[in-house]
Amino acid sequence: MDNYEISDSNLSLLANTIRALSADGVEKANSGHPGMPLGMADLASVLWGCFLRFNPEDPSWPGRDRFIVSNGHGSMLLYSLLHLFRFGLTLEDLKGFRQFQSLTPGHPEFRHTTGVEVTTGPLGQGVANSVGIALSGKLLEARYKTDLFRYKVYCFAGDGDLMEGVAHEAISLAGHLGLDNLVVVYDDNDISIGGSTDVCFSEDVKMRFLACGWEVYDIDGHDLSQIKSCFGNLKGFTGKPTLIIAKTVIGKGSPTKAGSESCHGSPLGEDEVRGLKEKIGFPPDKAFYVPDDVYQLCADVISRRKCEYNQWIERYKKWQRENSGLYGEYITQIEKALPNALKAELCECGVAQKKASATRNISGELLQLISSHMPGFIGGSADLEPSNKTLIKGSSDISKDDYSGKNLRFGVREHAMGAIANGLSYSGAWIPYTATFLVFSDYMRPAIRIAALSGIQTLFIFTHDSFWVGEDGPTHQPVEHIMSLRLIPNLYVFRPADGLECAMSYWAALKIKDKPSALLFTRQGVPPIERERDFDSDNILKGGYVVTGRECTSLVIVATGSEVSLAVAAAKLLQRDGIAVRVVSMPCWELFFEQSEEYRESIIPAGSKRVSIEAGVTTGWERFTGHRGLNIGWDSFGASAPGKVLAEKFGFSPEQVAERIKNFVS
Repeated sequence: MDNYEISDSNLSLLANTIRALSADGVEKANSGHPGMPLGMADLASVLWGCFLRFNPEDPSWPGRDRFIVSNGHGSMLLYSLLHLFRFGLTLEDLKGFRQFQSLTPGHPEFRHTTGVEVTTGPLGQGVANSVGIALSGKLLEARYKTDLFRYKVYCFAGDGDLMEGVAHEAISLAGHLGLDNLVVVYDDNDISIGGSTDVCFSEDVKMRFLACGWEVYDIDGHDLSQIKSCFGNLKGFTGKPTLIIAKTVIGKGSPTKAGSESCHGSPLGEDEVRGLKEKIGFPPDKAFYVPDDVYQLCADVISRRKCEYNQWIERYKKWQRENSGLYGEYITQIEKALPNALKAELCECGVAQKKASATRNISGELLQLISSHMPGFIGGSADLEPSNKTLIKGSSDISKDDYSGKNLRFGVREHAMGAIANGLSYSGAWIPYTATFLVFSDYMRPAIRIAALSGIQTLFIFTHDSFWVGEDGPTHQPVEHIMSLRLIPNLYVFRPADGLECAMSYWAALKIKDKPSALLFTRQGVPPIERERDFDSDNILKGGYVVTGRECTSLVIVATGSEVSLAVAAAKLLQRDGIAVRVVSMPCWELFFEQSEEYRESIIPAGSKRVSIEAGVTTGWERFTGHRGLNIGWDSFGASAPGKVLAEKFGFSPEQVAERIKNFVS
């Protein structure tokens, strides 16, 4: 199908159908962005008609090419394609664009609409996701010694995408890794929502990409011959990713708004849509009109793509027969099944803690165990591997010369790190993890939020989780970060207190397949927690449990992470003064709130006086303590000094905590 068997007239008809459907969808919704779909329709028609490898009857086929719309505001282009090429979207779905619970939301959402590979809309995210998805193909090909996974990733992107820092970080790393299965198509239309891009964007994009190690092509984005020729030149793999700079007209075909910001983010208007249809030869009074010839053209394309698909399936079966060992490993990897032995080994490692240890160190030991059992467990750090303890021992670094390892050196690119890891997760073959200091979660927040919105399993590891960072001072001491992560819906935030909680936190995060997790670890040493003799470690999986003082129902201290041992020490001082107290460890709020009301009240009894202790802001703890409870935390920035000095200055010694609780009780 790569030999341009579709005539220019038919490709033009397909492109104009995309334009008309996109304009109608935005017009009916009275909301949306018609400019991009009209401007990139020619590029999309050639790509989907002549080159993209897909099968709508098996949309998750591992050998398919991936199509990602990073400029997700132009979602009507994607929805139009998914309708025309039979991915399950009907004309009624297109008419429901941007409406409640429709399959055509304002921006593409992963798992919501069949054929949508990633969630896009926040600009730049799709570019970085594409890097992760392209990397996945390279990793699979190297690991399983087959070209079955040699697919292309085509990413449509606009000026706004390339202005975003996350895109530049990802572009840099893609060039460094030599991801020659990645093609970014840049919609160079010189227009953004505020007008001409020359008011804020004057760099030489071509030179930027060349400097990052990319191949770059310049084409007229409306010249079908140039588009076909350019895509045709990308059949091979050159060792470099590719940028296609496609010079386009935003709103192409719109009689009076083409080339203007007025068509970027607003409906064209009834008269303008009518004029567009007259200009492209479509019935001006028919909305959501698709010529029969276009349906037939798309059906023919699908038929030929199915032939490619069937050929791939035969090759896959042959590879399976001849490589039973590798095939078994591949199935184990993509199924992400958790071996029974892993939980026991994690717990054994966790309970082996006999003295005060930094939970980041314990995490590093647990990562080795997980990696040994989980072939798809892969990741790295933002140039903090020695501090985060995240390097997989015995594994090589992933590079453009060797994709067989498990260690990803992201460099100081936190935002792209998160989005690239999400790309690996979107691909379905990996459980990726990232790592940096907790304070730098701010740099990653958009990627974390998109992971939560998309329902994908990415593990975000953060160390140096409080003011105990010490001498580096307030710039590196997280204060609001723990609570700010908890504010993200669908994100599980784990802050374990000791080795056993670290082990069970990882086990829980691995079991949660449809949501991301954040795991927070200390820089400083914390002692192993003394628990009740008959303690069942599975109680940790409930998010909160009683550490000591089960018989007390009148006063409860709830703590997380390094403050659990502090709470236990303070409780002993209170007991000497005749004050009975229960200590509850709460490693994961989200898991705790999933438990029954009966269980939650068995841990934090109704009517009890309640105290929270956490080395961060106190906002949010009223969910546990109520408005009359005592919340011990730190609601300001930190300071530069040794951690032990700061603990004393900030009121985090056992004696200071016990005194505050005595005053609270009295």
